[in-house]
Order: sequence, then structure tokens, then C-alpha cells
Amino acid sequence: MPAERLSVVVTRRLPEPVEARMRELFDVELREGDVKMSREELAAAMSRADVLVPCVTDQIDAGLIGQAGDRLKLIANYGAGVDHIDVATARQRGILVSNTPGVVTEDTADMTMALMLAVTRRIPEGQLVMQSGGWQGWSPMAFLGGRLGGRRLGILGMGRIGQAVARRAAAFGMQVHYHNRKRLRPEVEAEFGATYWDSLDQMVSRMDIISINCPHTPSTYHLMNARRLKLLKPTAVIVNTSRGEGIDENALTRMLRAGEIAGAGLDVFEHGHEVNPRLRELPNVVLLPHMGSATVEGRIEMGEKVIINMKTFADGHRPPDQVVPGMM
Repeated sequence: MPAERLSVVVTRRLPEPVEARMRELFDVELREGDVKMSREELAAAMSRADVLVPCVTDQIDAGLIGQAGDRLKLIANYGAGVDHIDVATARQRGILVSNTPGVVTEDTADMTMALMLAVTRRIPEGQLVMQSGGWQGWSPMAFLGGRLGGRRLGILGMGRIGQAVARRAAAFGMQVHYHNRKRLRPEVEAEFGATYWDSLDQMVSRMDIISINCPHTPSTYHLMNARRLKLLKPTAVIVNTSRGEGIDENALTRMLRAGEIAGAGLDVFEHGHEVNPRLRELPNVVLLPHMGSATVEGRIEMGEKVIINMKTFADGHRPPDQVVPGMM
């Protein structure tokens, strides 16, 4: 007799090819509307499923995991970041956690460069004038920005995405600098012409553009705090496509408004979708709704990784992308 199929609950709508494949392989309960589950709905889902497929909008904390029934054995996260899941508590309860690393690397790096260009070349300001019908024709002094070539880029976090940003920045003729927990191998540094800084403070004070590409951990919370933001040159630009908690958003807003920092490009925010309203008022700030990984190709590849993790688990093996506490 064929083995009983895994019972799977998916918390958000996923691309149609991903949902179709899940229907073929599992006893899957899909989300009808693209609205995140309430805490009560999450608790109920975790009590009736073998596998939960959440995403970054679902806070799977110790309290929820404590309410999960004995049936739940795998949380197959749809996404690479797992700071919204209490992995240690899940492990104590015998629940495995998997993620989808590496899928969004190129897409997020593309968006990082797009934000650099948007801020330094004042693209949103130009678009606003065109859409409002206010353009009076070309002028030699209108919308003057700055070129990326020759600028010093400081990358905070030189993992997959940080290196992908460095590769693109080098192609633009930028000088690549980085700060990381561990220095890269000499041959990797040579590929990007990258300069390593052991002191984050010293690097920050000398850069033209700062790109935050590190995960959210206790050690990276407010990595760019008020004191460190004040080290930036007044002509500097800061870009964040990683996690909003990496920047003290209130301090950043104050300094942008005071002209102490030239501009910012933000795809993520400290308090999720609750964006500081004072940031929206600033013409030198480009704000995006967490679009860094939003490509059709990336979303489908994320789903394929989730399916591989679940299928491998169903076959009695460890998911290839299992997350282990202390190694994130």
C-alpha cells in the first residue's frame, strides 16, 4: 500500500505552479486569499498538520510552538530568513525547521543596485515630475545626481547576497569595501577587488554608499545605530535590502531630515510594514514595499525548494535545507 500522504498547511498564496505541484504530492490545504493568518488560525493549523509552510509575515514564537499538537513535525519556511521562527524551541519539541537559502541572492542584489541608482540619480524625483506633467524641458542643471563609478561602497555582510552586490558594484566601476564576521579568502577578495575592514566604524566613516546585507540577529540589531550613523559623511547614501532592524530608523530619519546624510534607499523597515511617516516626506529617500526578492522566477524557485524539503522529509530523510540553531 502507498504511504499516507503528508498533511500540509500553507499560510499564504504561492505561485500557481508551486501550488499545483503541492497538490500532486501532498494532502495540502492552500490559502484562498492572500492575507496572512491570524495567531488563532496559525495555532489551529499547527495543531492539525504534519507540515506548516509559513513565510516571513508569520510569527512562529515559543507560545505558538507550545500549542502545536504532536502531529506537527516540520516547519518548511517559504523564504531564507527564519528570524520569525523560534528555531530553538521547535527543535526542543522535535519539530524540524527548513528554509530556502540562495534562491533570492541575484534578485536581491539587483534591487540593491537599483536602489543605489534610484537615490544617487534621483530617479523618483524625475518620474514624479513627468507623471505630474510638470516637465518644462531639458536643463543643464536639472536633477543633477552623481555617478556610481569611482564611489566607495561599504558592504555590511559579505555572504551570498553581499558578494552578489560586490560583483555588480565592481562592474559599475565602484570601489568595493566590506565588513564581515570573518574575512573572505584572498581569491574571493581578488574577484571583486574588495578591501576588508576589521573596524566597522572606520569603514563607515570613509564610504560614499553603505549597503546592508546581513541577517537580523541579536548582534546585528541596530548595527547602524545613532552613533554609527553620525560617522557617515554628509554626502553618503545608505541602502538596506536585508532586514529593517539593522538600522535605527528614527535616528536615520532625523539625520536625513537634517541633511546630515545625503539619501537612503530602503526596501525593509524596522517595524515591518509600519513605515515612519516622516520618511515618506523626504525627496532624497526611496522607499519600496519589500520587493527585493519579488520576481516570478525567484518565487517559483523558493516553492521548489520547499517541496524538495517536504518530499525528502516524507521519504524519511533530513531536509536538505534544515536550519540548525546556532548556525544561522
